[in-house]
Amino acid sequence: MSNLNFPLFIAKRITTKSNRTFSKLIVRVAIAGIMLGLTVMILAVAVLKGFKNEIIEKQRGFSGDVIAFQYDLNIAYDNMPISLSDTATTELKAIDNVKSIYPFATKPGIINVNDEVEGVVLKGIDARYDQSYLAEILVEGKGIDFSDANAANTQILVSQTLANRLSLSLGDDFLMYFVQEPIRKRKFEIVGIFNLGVEEIDKVYVIGSLPLIQRLNNWDQNTVGGYEMRVNDFSDIETTTTDIVNSLPIDLRAVSIVDYYPEVFKWLDLLDVNTEVILVLMVLVAVINMISALLIMILERTGMIGILKALGFTNGGIRQIFLYNSAYLIGYGLLLGNLVGLGLCLLQSTTRLFKLDEASYYVDHVPISISFADVVMLNGGTLIICLLVLLIPSGLVSRINPVKAISFK
Repeated sequence: MSNLNFPLFIAKRITTKSNRTFSKLIVRVAIAGIMLGLTVMILAVAVLKGFKNEIIEKQRGFSGDVIAFQYDLNIAYDNMPISLSDTATTELKAIDNVKSIYPFATKPGIINVNDEVEGVVLKGIDARYDQSYLAEILVEGKGIDFSDANAANTQILVSQTLANRLSLSLGDDFLMYFVQEPIRKRKFEIVGIFNLGVEEIDKVYVIGSLPLIQRLNNWDQNTVGGYEMRVNDFSDIETTTTDIVNSLPIDLRAVSIVDYYPEVFKWLDLLDVNTEVILVLMVLVAVINMISALLIMILERTGMIGILKALGFTNGGIRQIFLYNSAYLIGYGLLLGNLVGLGLCLLQSTTRLFKLDEASYYVDHVPISISFADVVMLNGGTLIICLLVLLIPSGLVSRINPVKAISFK
């Protein structure tokens, strides 16, 4: 047997043929520590990414990725009128990351129904608007049908929150009053009830026809309240927003939803910090367990170390034996951690077993999202960090005197 393979051979023997009860217990504790650590790390990353993806998709689906509107120091739901020329629209669409542009407008109103009065904001869309996301969050009914322009002006979508608060159901109608000079009222029929899961939006917004708002405001068909732009790659949202701002007329401004809903994205940033702390703590637990196991294995194998040294085996070679042994134990723990962690992720993804308070967390279940790259990075990072740290305690081998070690045996 070549000297190169001898450390691996010995490591396999002491790993699979050991009959020492105490070291077996310590080894099992170390493996369990690595398994639990990796399980927690997988779940932490999966839940964090799931939360971020779910919440960001909610904001993107309802408000778009970048919003362009009239620059005004007074923030109000009643938009200032704007109109982009065909040339300006073409320039915006030519920006690499811009996928689509949709006009919209908002107008505050008051719903009076069932002896209840509720202030809301009517968000107006038109036939060009992509209602695919609205279709996903509908719990009843359908989207606005623009095939009949007059009928579309009477159709409205309300949130489940408003429907419950005002005792409304699909097919009900009500009057909405718009505060302007003179005050105007319109009758609407509920054709759909949606649930976005974001209380700040669900309790405020209803969705109707953009042409209706244009008529109420005495705008022409080319005048709107703003433009929603959707992008292909959300990770490049800041650069894209800057490009959009540079392409807009000087009197218009554009903000990304990251700046439009700062409190939501700051909360998501805090989740990033929490996850990083969890990852560090779990790796630390795994390292401490492995250091303890390695030191005990070295102490229990003191006699073997003395014999190997007496036979001329180098300190480096003996260290390799214990590092190979540690790598096996770490790998076994990682395998079990993957099985448990990914198994729990699969269980939650398919059954949504663990529920949440939607009013507090924006989702009604614990969302899960993890990629193959995430799993590889967690496994590789844990393995490399543990082995690098174990180089220090494995250095204890060089301090063992072969004569004393053999007599100790």
